[in-house]
Amino acid sequence: MKNYTLAYSTCPNDTYIFHALVHGLISEASSIPSPKPRFHVTLADVETLNQQAQREMYDITKLSFAAFGALRRHYALLRTGAALGRGCGPLVVSLPNVSFDMYDPMKSDRRRRPVVAVPGMRTTAFVLFNLFLKDQFPTIRPDFRPMPFEKIMPAIEAKEADFGVIIHEGRFIYQQMGLRALVDLGEWWEKQTGLPIPLGCIAVKRSLGKESAARIEALIGKSIDYATANPDAGIDYIKAHAQEMNDQVILEHIRLYVNEFSRNIGKEGEAAIQMFYEKAQEVGLIPESNQALFAC
Repeated sequence: MKNYTLAYSTCPNDTYIFHALVHGLISEASSIPSPKPRFHVTLADVETLNQQAQREMYDITKLSFAAFGALRRHYALLRTGAALGRGCGPLVVSLPNVSFDMYDPMKSDRRRRPVVAVPGMRTTAFVLFNLFLKDQFPTIRPDFRPMPFEKIMPAIEAKEADFGVIIHEGRFIYQQMGLRALVDLGEWWEKQTGLPIPLGCIAVKRSLGKESAARIEALIGKSIDYATANPDAGIDYIKAHAQEMNDQVILEHIRLYVNEFSRNIGKEGEAAIQMFYEKAQEVGLIPESNQALFAC
């Protein structure tokens, strides 16, 4: 029996996807040949996993697509488990009286650089915001402040940041905190490219080989199928790792981030990923690589 280290986030979409796999619920129903692999699981926020992947800590790990772009020498993508879609991109929020024009040297005498809270410097949200600024406000030079995603909106409320790039459940609750959305970065991306936005991926070490990667990919697919057929089976597990969310927010989160691309990235998903890297490489946000994207 092979043993693998597996890491994914505490977000409901990940715990929903992996619940059946890590609790042995698909071992009997799965067509994957025996002996089944055993997984040693770690849960952490995505930016922590992005950082740990630089040290190759896990055999299989959730990553931001942006972080994966700099890790392609050692990791390759799986076609299952991804967060990729439409209408699910990060939002840029602020207090109601704050705008981009206030910090645009072409439109304002204000010389202070805007403070922008971001959920990490290796996240897809960070790359998307930079691509948006270069397209819409190229003269603005932000002072980026990376912080855990759950601290971004409180930082804006406390006027410690002028803007925040929010992800995950933030898009469902920012209005309750008196904030307004200035731009939906996913919507902006979709208008620019006509493609879905690639947010998070599941990556495996290239050293595992194609056969093992294909087996793991198939098991994750079976885990998603189980969750789809038994949507309430993992609710206690999901809620245990998302204690700050109410049931409705958890449900909306899963519905938004778990979709057909999670089951199989497909051709349209591949095109979106390629486009994301091309645009990020053009402006020096992600290094170029000649490594194949996918493990199998």
